[in-house]
Amino acid sequence: MKTIMHAKPIYRSDFRLFCGRIYFTFKRHLKWLFGGIKFARIEAHQALPHRYASHKTPLLRKLKDVDMYMQHNKIHNLKIAVPKINNVVIHPGQTFSYWKLIGRPTKLKGYKKGMVLKSGTVTARTGGGLCQLSNLIYWMTIHTPLTIKERHLHGFDVFPDSNRTQPFGSGATCFYNYGDLVMENNTGASFQLSLNKTEHNLEGAWLCNQLPAFKYEVYEKEHYMRSEYWGGYTRHNTIYRRKYDLSGNQLADEYVVENHAIMMYAPFLPDKQADN
Repeated sequence: MKTIMHAKPIYRSDFRLFCGRIYFTFKRHLKWLFGGIKFARIEAHQALPHRYASHKTPLLRKLKDVDMYMQHNKIHNLKIAVPKINNVVIHPGQTFSYWKLIGRPTKLKGYKKGMVLKSGTVTARTGGGLCQLSNLIYWMTIHTPLTIKERHLHGFDVFPDSNRTQPFGSGATCFYNYGDLVMENNTGASFQLSLNKTEHNLEGAWLCNQLPAFKYEVYEKEHYMRSEYWGGYTRHNTIYRRKYDLSGNQLADEYVVENHAIMMYAPFLPDKQADN
């Protein structure tokens, strides 16, 4: 197992963060305009016939020291954002950009203040909560042959695991517009993103115009939590996926991503677990 020394967190001033946002936002717009990328878009036609991957997540969760109004506002924000990417089709050779489709989530567009994470703390910001949508899309995508080109994970692990059903680090955070979720379709099939917000869940599926050729099993390896020299804790793991044909024969064991985060809570794990 590879051991990573995690540096002590650096807290930057609000002014520096503001300047950084302006610079990287402008840089992203230039890439969208002049990068020569063929972006996917929503098309007015029926749903593609075959389901490749699907998932759903609950809309409301009780989180320590987080006011529930932020989660109710998140649901409101999802009502605005979901139609902007629902039914988008990625044809062969095209690229999906989360933020290019959704756009900047502003008050003028009807977005409310939802939960966002900033330097390891919870705060309220206009458009907050849309990470639930990007998390869902990322998890489904790594169960398909689509290629992830850009994905971000928070540098801080804020909440202890509570009824976790997926490995740590299996989501994708988002922050407009330079913290994007981007994927390419390098296959010979077309894929369509189908989304639905029910009373209790956010549901999604990747549909395809061809029968699925593979199945994927996503799992983690080398997961550990460790006390660092500067007094805090860090968490690490690596995400892999097993690729099978439709007869159940394993074809590959593929690396997906490696995750590192500074923990904002003490794990209180037995020594033998912390060292694994």
